[in-house]
Amino acid sequence: MWADNETSEDLLGFKVHADLLINVINDDTVLPVTIGVFGDWGSGKSSILQIIKSEFDKEENKDTLCIYFNGWTFEGYDDAKAALLNAILKDLEDNKKLSEEVKQTVKEKAKKLWKSIDWMRGAGMVMKNIALPAVSAYFTGGLSLIPFAAQKLSEWEIDSPEKLIAKLQSEEGAGVFKALTKEQQEREDKTNAVADFRKDFDDLLTATKFKKLVVIIDDLDRCTPDRIIDNLEAVKLFLNVSKTAFVVGADPRIVKHAIEYRYKQKGKIVDTDDADIVKDYLEKLIQIPYNLPKLSDSEVETYISLLICKRELPQENFKKIHEFFTTFRQRDRYSVCGFAAMKDSIDEAHRDKILQSLVSIPALVPIITQTLSGNPRQIKRFLNTLTLRQRLATVANIHGFNTAILAKLMVLEYSNTEITLFKQLYDWQVDQKGIPKEIKQLETIVKENPDPLKAKQEIEKVDELKKWSSARIVNWLKVEPILSDIDLSDYFWLSRDRIASTIPGASLIPTVVKNLYQKMDSESMTDAVTKKIISSEVLILSEFERNSFLEFSSQMLIRHPKKKRSYDIFHLMIDSKVENAEITYANALDFISANDIPPAIGVALKRYEGINVIKNYIENKLNKVESTAKKAYKTK
Repeated sequence: MWADNETSEDLLGFKVHADLLINVINDDTVLPVTIGVFGDWGSGKSSILQIIKSEFDKEENKDTLCIYFNGWTFEGYDDAKAALLNAILKDLEDNKKLSEEVKQTVKEKAKKLWKSIDWMRGAGMVMKNIALPAVSAYFTGGLSLIPFAAQKLSEWEIDSPEKLIAKLQSEEGAGVFKALTKEQQEREDKTNAVADFRKDFDDLLTATKFKKLVVIIDDLDRCTPDRIIDNLEAVKLFLNVSKTAFVVGADPRIVKHAIEYRYKQKGKIVDTDDADIVKDYLEKLIQIPYNLPKLSDSEVETYISLLICKRELPQENFKKIHEFFTTFRQRDRYSVCGFAAMKDSIDEAHRDKILQSLVSIPALVPIITQTLSGNPRQIKRFLNTLTLRQRLATVANIHGFNTAILAKLMVLEYSNTEITLFKQLYDWQVDQKGIPKEIKQLETIVKENPDPLKAKQEIEKVDELKKWSSARIVNWLKVEPILSDIDLSDYFWLSRDRIASTIPGASLIPTVVKNLYQKMDSESMTDAVTKKIISSEVLILSEFERNSFLEFSSQMLIRHPKKKRSYDIFHLMIDSKVENAEITYANALDFISANDIPPAIGVALKRYEGINVIKNYIENKLNKVESTAKKAYKTK
């Protein structure tokens, strides 16, 4: 098994990305700077950030302080600015690079910073939770309390709007309010609190004698939308402080969703497609955006090979393999660093076991890459599930078990668009005692027709096999091992956790997909706005994400079969020519009782009876059961 955590151990060849970013940070002419390390969920952002941290922690970089801040871990803090400053000051206080004398100086200078942070935090909390609602209710002329009222309010020990209003009604309260209004005007004319904070922080860094401060902020995309913005606002507080570099790792689409969410709440975004505010916000905060590429086929095969070596080899032996890989990548960035390349670095005692584990990998890699979109986290989770099932096969004493067969079936299982084919194969083998004739028929067609297009055409001639004619499935059918005449019962028994459900593992659905569906899932949203979102956000998704979106939409439809909006989203995707929308919709309808389908959907299906897969559903399922949807469909 492999831990699903970030690591500074580079198994992806991503050190080249880390080295590039380190090179930028070490260029004093670009400081201060904020760098965005952007990538999809599970793409390896955190590992790159960990590599950067480990490099700056080395002795040769003793003039640089590097701090790792996990925004998600600090989500419980009431104020993101306080959490970030606390992390920085704690690292300074605990840092072995500083003398005790310097640490004492840091503590003294930190008091002023804490005073500023406490003021900002206290003002924000009091104004948000007590002052603004209370004063808005009491003063109808539009006058409201100002942040500098926070200190006075805390002195009054007020804990409710009622008490605040009562206090303001007193002579003392009226006098304080007037004084505070005047104090705010005077202070605004004299100084800027943020500028003061930055100057004080600059003074503190100078006292440490560090040449630069590098702050790494990770896991933003795990936070709630409000917390994401709070963390970004905390970063803005430190912007323009000399000798600083902030490196922020996030999925930019999650961040954009959070910005939309925050500004829409404030009424600054009316249309969800208003991208100017979102773009401006990110461009002002992130000076250098760096987008991580997806893994290629050769990189996926290399990654899987290294993961298996790491699992099978003692730590010292694997260290040799990792050193070989690092050297290999320095001279060749394109080829596979697999078993053939590294076998001489593997001691003979472990060589056969690793070869046995890797034997089926090369043939499956192109399909695994397509299915999991070259995503390191998804590849690791796929392999962890494969390992668990291997162990279950051993515990259950399954004889003649072939890991390659299980891996091939799992590729079909984990493909968002082919999950229904996996279930269909399951049904076939159940009816035929484990050995389905249909898979033999499919493999025979593919074998006799080496040209994929010809194979696709021949498969489409057989009605019950039409769903198996996509280019990806044709490639899957070609890959060894061949499944003809193999009893698949035990392999499906190992996968029974998936057979029991139509939901193919929520962990494989990217967060951006869930957020996008949530944005569209409103009964009051017009067709025009929905189509605009589909055009601007769904159609530009990667193939994996688009298929994930379709699968998630299918899940929601199956879970909520009486909800009209779930059907409407599919209809509008079909109208917008979203690839695979028709077949995903038809497959989802297969799982739904006709009695649960709203009558309005029966009417809507008339528009799509010219699409073969939907026509087949209407003829074979909808029209065979008496239901209100059928009556609506039949109504002229």
